[in-house]
Amino acid sequence: MANQADANKKSVIVISLLTAACLLGDSMLYVVLPIHWQDVGLASLWEVGILLSVNRIVRLPLNPLVSWLYGRISSRSGLTFAAILAVCTTFSYAFVQGFVLWLILRCIWGLAWTFLRLGAYFTILEVTGENNRGHYMGMYNGLYRLGSLVGMLTGGFLADRYGVGVTAILFGFMTFLAIPFTFQLFACPSGHAPDTNKSLDVSALINANVLWTLLTGLFIAMVYQGTFTATLSYLIQVHNSSPILLFGTTIGAASLAGTLQALRWGWEPWLAPLSGKLSDGKYSRNTILTATLILAAVSFSLLPLPLPLEWWLLLILIILLTATVLTTIIDAIACDVAFCSPPKTFMSAYSFAIDIGAALGPLAGYTLNDLSGPYAVYWAIAGGLSIFAVRWLIWPISIYKK
Repeated sequence: MANQADANKKSVIVISLLTAACLLGDSMLYVVLPIHWQDVGLASLWEVGILLSVNRIVRLPLNPLVSWLYGRISSRSGLTFAAILAVCTTFSYAFVQGFVLWLILRCIWGLAWTFLRLGAYFTILEVTGENNRGHYMGMYNGLYRLGSLVGMLTGGFLADRYGVGVTAILFGFMTFLAIPFTFQLFACPSGHAPDTNKSLDVSALINANVLWTLLTGLFIAMVYQGTFTATLSYLIQVHNSSPILLFGTTIGAASLAGTLQALRWGWEPWLAPLSGKLSDGKYSRNTILTATLILAAVSFSLLPLPLPLEWWLLLILIILLTATVLTTIIDAIACDVAFCSPPKTFMSAYSFAIDIGAALGPLAGYTLNDLSGPYAVYWAIAGGLSIFAVRWLIWPISIYKK
């Protein structure tokens, strides 16, 4: 049993690090394209905006297709295919010129990410139980974000010094080196989470527990993956009209926003598994989720206040901490709920909901800012988080822990 547990843990670690390696090229683009867009043959900044968002849009119709394919192939096959696509797209960033070809590459990356995420979800479902599901989901969320950390922090520096082409080739090579490890360390080479004794019927998802889990996941993704990430630099600039002086150094809003996000990716490898492990033990997922929702709602409601810069930045850090905990806990709850539904059908629906939230977030944020002022969206977020906190406090899900 101990050997099997070690093998299962190793599988989750391998998937996490493989995903991190695949994310290098994608994450690099978020800091490189807005600056070096002319070097890759783009005509304007609006094309950059489309390229950085289209990979999310194409994932919406791809989720059910990839879920269907995972019913016919192993998780290892799907993840290996995704890694090959990631290598090809990252290498191609070094050579492709023009908007149309870049658009095609970004759509291919959207397909690769769909295979990566669903493959990870299905494998975690297969190799975990009720006593370690939160810990392993937190481990996955924490480790794969190392790819974003390395891609953004080193990608911008390398591109400025050596160019986009050299950076893309280097990251593509790093991704390629990660592929062979999947064959050596995978615990379940032919397995995939089957919907045992359950038909793949969407009607099985129509109940309050399932719908509230999907809605909570969608809202959390909309807030943290979409709205807050997309508007953080704008928020810093609006809230601090004068030059930002931090520890005796003047720093721009974009640089400060990037630094704060990097801090989050730096603590996720230990905080995400820790919060997940706590939810496996005496502190239930419902308790941690409700408490963190309340903390996040209070923090967002305080953002408009004219606090001293140091205290205001501490508030931002608290919000980023809640992002790590909420993402980990709702993912663990989703895995719990999946065992009371057709697992593949539910996780496909959950992945679809996350993508919708992430895609709607920036649009909702800037639309509310334009219509009602720069802080309206954060009041709205605080209200929404409060509603979900009340719901989970009064009607906690009790169908997991089977």
